[in-house]
Amino acid sequence: MNSPTLTSTSPAASAVTVRKIYGTGDSEVRALDGVTVSFERGKFTAIMGPSGSGKSTLMHCMAGLDSLTEGEVSIGSTTLAGLSDKELTMLRRKQIGFVFQAFNLIPTLSAYENIVLPLSLDGATGDATWIDSVIDTIGLRDRLDHRPSELSGGQQQRVAVARALASKPAIIFADEPTGNLDSRTGGEVLGFMRRAVTDLGQTIVMVTHDAVAASYADRIVFLKDGKLAGEMVSPTPDKVLDFLKHLGE
Repeated sequence: MNSPTLTSTSPAASAVTVRKIYGTGDSEVRALDGVTVSFERGKFTAIMGPSGSGKSTLMHCMAGLDSLTEGEVSIGSTTLAGLSDKELTMLRRKQIGFVFQAFNLIPTLSAYENIVLPLSLDGATGDATWIDSVIDTIGLRDRLDHRPSELSGGQQQRVAVARALASKPAIIFADEPTGNLDSRTGGEVLGFMRRAVTDLGQTIVMVTHDAVAASYADRIVFLKDGKLAGEMVSPTPDKVLDFLKHLGE
């Protein structure tokens, strides 16, 4: 399988007229209904919308965790539909980073071992300079020997984001990454994600329902009833809340 080629003009990921339909007849649910969207390299994008709008479905389909009913998803120049299960697994491992609401750290490993775990599983050591810069960015160099139980929730989530960054993925998908954190701790994690984009050139796409969290992004994509319902550049919490009111959330 060819690795995704990310030219200066190609998006990190894109979806073209994607549909995800569950059920048939009267019980049919169109979780995604003709969405076309792209995510620019080196940018932080948030996906927002009312409950049931298709936010998580879009992310899961973009990341190859769920299949489409119709349409096409690409990571870089690689179209996911043409990949075998093995190729899709390899693409997710090498080109996509994931951050979830639950930290999903291995409790018996140190913070550092958790950060480099995806590389270790792949039999690789990674780019030492890059990993060093990631560690500096998360601000936990003095906690690298600690196990997750010895770290606060915010520190654990920063380790989880660093783990997603360690292999230099083409794109990171984050699903409600601050959902289990209080506002101050969530702000720490969002600040780190913002620096990962600004200082390290990473690409992040984050599903969130939180207007403050979304304001850390460069751009917001809004969904409603499985359709694209608008976009916002350089968001502020007040602008986001105002837009969501008009969406009916």
